[in-house]
Amino acid sequence: MRILVASDAWHPQVNGVVRTYERLAIELAALGVEMTVLAPHEFRTLPCPTYPEIRLALPGLRRVAQRFRAFRPDAVHIATEGPIGWMARRYCRARGIRFTTSFHTRFPEYLSQRFAIPASWTLALLRRFHNAGAGLMVATPSLGRELEGQGFEHVLPWTRGVDTRLFRPRPVRLFGEEPVFLYVGRIAAEKNIEAFLDLDLPGRKVVVGAGPQLEELQARYTDVLFTGKRTGEALAECYASADVFVFPSRTDTFGIVLLEAMASGLPVAALPVCGPKDVVTNGVTGVLSDDLRHAALAARSLDRDRIRVKAAEYSWEYAARLFLANITGACLNGQARTLAVRKLPLAKAARPPQARI
Repeated sequence: MRILVASDAWHPQVNGVVRTYERLAIELAALGVEMTVLAPHEFRTLPCPTYPEIRLALPGLRRVAQRFRAFRPDAVHIATEGPIGWMARRYCRARGIRFTTSFHTRFPEYLSQRFAIPASWTLALLRRFHNAGAGLMVATPSLGRELEGQGFEHVLPWTRGVDTRLFRPRPVRLFGEEPVFLYVGRIAAEKNIEAFLDLDLPGRKVVVGAGPQLEELQARYTDVLFTGKRTGEALAECYASADVFVFPSRTDTFGIVLLEAMASGLPVAALPVCGPKDVVTNGVTGVLSDDLRHAALAARSLDRDRIRVKAAEYSWEYAARLFLANITGACLNGQARTLAVRKLPLAKAARPPQARI
């Protein structure tokens, strides 16, 4: 089976969308499924306004058609609502090709904050985009209920996983022995990072990541350690060197970093909003409170071994099986028999397998 994923977010970007589909490709390959990504580097690009690190593609329909014909996908998934996503949607609709989509980013809130574009305008556009598909995958139950209440149709559950071999407790203290409160993620206005940086907390605050707000925040918060972007083992050691992971965002749809922190045995302090309230078990793996300082201080007392055990329930293998089951049910119809013939193990998608720690 071959799946084409159309995404405006891909390397060299580092974000949750890229990391999700990068890992999904690996897990699908293990299930005998070939996945390819229709990505920005295949087209001319322009820097995104206010965020030049991100390049926006200028896709042409001819090039998109060439990629479809060359790959001959059995199923199509449109990951993002950018230029590539819209062009792939146009191609599929013109040829009667069923496709699924996913909701990764709260563009209505982001565009309203950055450009004063009314959220209702963007929401209407996104509803039109996604309702043309055969299924809309969402990462959390609370997001699914919210979108259904706003008129989005064919909502399908999906989830994310975490690499518990990479992200694990380690005997390291990169930032000293005093209490360390850590943030990992994009350094951008929509992440609400200042709500964390303004907190009166003992010890030190550490921010890992890059983004358009990095230089501004470095200049304003001279007592905070900004490490820049970290990946792989270097990132895993950052998690393991901290005492509390603080997640101040109000707009994330999931937050893979939450799982990475928890897999490292790191308790989470977050606001009780979509994403954290679906991933974090209050009082067990973290503390959810509108008072972020209280949450950060209270989280220090949680059992790090229990946190690690809960994180291990999130498997990338299960996430891939669920993705595949969604596509099978939404797009393939009669072709579903092909999956059975090729013995793709979709039956396990009904519930996650027992995770290994």
